[in-house]
Amino acid sequence: MLVATVALIGFNLRPFITGVGPLAGSIQEHTGLGLQGMAMLTLVPMLLMGSVAFIGPALQSAFGARRSVIAALLVICCGCALRLLSVSGWSLIATAALIGLGVAVIQAIFPGIIKREFAGHVGPMMGLYSAMLMGGGALGALTAPAVSSSTGLWFVGLAWFALPAAAALLLAWCFLPLDSGVGRTKGAARLLLARPRTWLLMLCFGLMNGGYTSVVAWLAPAYQERGWSAEASGGLLAVLAVSQALSALTLPLFARNAPDRRPWLWFTLVMQGIGFAGVALAPGYAALGWVIMLGCGLGGCFALMLIVALDHLPDPAQAGALSALMQGGGFLIAAAPAWLVAVLHEATGGYEAGWLGHLATVLVVALLVLRFSPGRYASAMRAPAARARQQGTVLPTLAVIPTQDTR
Repeated sequence: MLVATVALIGFNLRPFITGVGPLAGSIQEHTGLGLQGMAMLTLVPMLLMGSVAFIGPALQSAFGARRSVIAALLVICCGCALRLLSVSGWSLIATAALIGLGVAVIQAIFPGIIKREFAGHVGPMMGLYSAMLMGGGALGALTAPAVSSSTGLWFVGLAWFALPAAAALLLAWCFLPLDSGVGRTKGAARLLLARPRTWLLMLCFGLMNGGYTSVVAWLAPAYQERGWSAEASGGLLAVLAVSQALSALTLPLFARNAPDRRPWLWFTLVMQGIGFAGVALAPGYAALGWVIMLGCGLGGCFALMLIVALDHLPDPAQAGALSALMQGGGFLIAAAPAWLVAVLHEATGGYEAGWLGHLATVLVVALLVLRFSPGRYASAMRAPAARARQQGTVLPTLAVIPTQDTR
């Protein structure tokens, strides 16, 4: 049941974003939002995911991981339900912010819980969590236009996601374990932010997720401009999300016995490059193939980057803090590209410039990944003992201050 809880919680972290793209025409018609306003429905949650992740370790220390996750699921459920009342653009953006707040808390804390509860199976469980996250994206893309069409009300297509959120809340209440109290996260964020490796992880994660936010926000509208219907373009997003889920589930399994994750990361980046080149240069030819390549590349890279962050530190709480900070800075970076693609569209009249920009970004990330050598993890996370004493906390690979007399 704990595995099922992990899966269902991950499942609820993306439908509220992916459901927007296929309904973009209806939302713009009834709320008056322009392209940049529509971009806010992705940008605002991403900014929150980034900002809140920085205080994730503090939330965990103050309230506990279990309470924080349960409260966040309640916020997601309420935010989705409130979309029944969202008849204006700004009210819809407000609900996106509310849901994004709940998602941000879970993303900041949950990887540490997984490392703690599944210490011997971190790779497969992070793969499952990531796969269900992407699967939730597929659900959003497929069901939002279907529910909207069947009810005749576009906002019902977005609000019904309150139901799976309520189910996840129930499972978390019943089966999420109590906090053990052994993790040391107080002051960890400040120490981790003093390390260049933390900022490198943020940059790679952010640039990679910037491609995801742009694709989720603009893939469906891009193909609707080419004459595709809302249901057909939503189907493309669903294929993207299913491809992400399968890749996020299987690639960590293949890479579980490989201490060096870089070859697998490069493999996912190659797939992303092919996908972005295809939708930019030949969007009308083999559209399904380009979308599958993009999905496999983005999903696999997301899961592997979470695992790489957890690999850096052996203590679950502190590894979770590093993962939270990586996601925090990463999602702040990832918030901008969807808006930039909208600006480029208004300037050029098409989405090609935005997709080519992401192709260039993939090349940059491929170079940065060179730095993720497992043999350098310990040195990358090391800090002077004096500084650790000053902060009142110790990271496991630093100069450790013993808690008892070891003479």
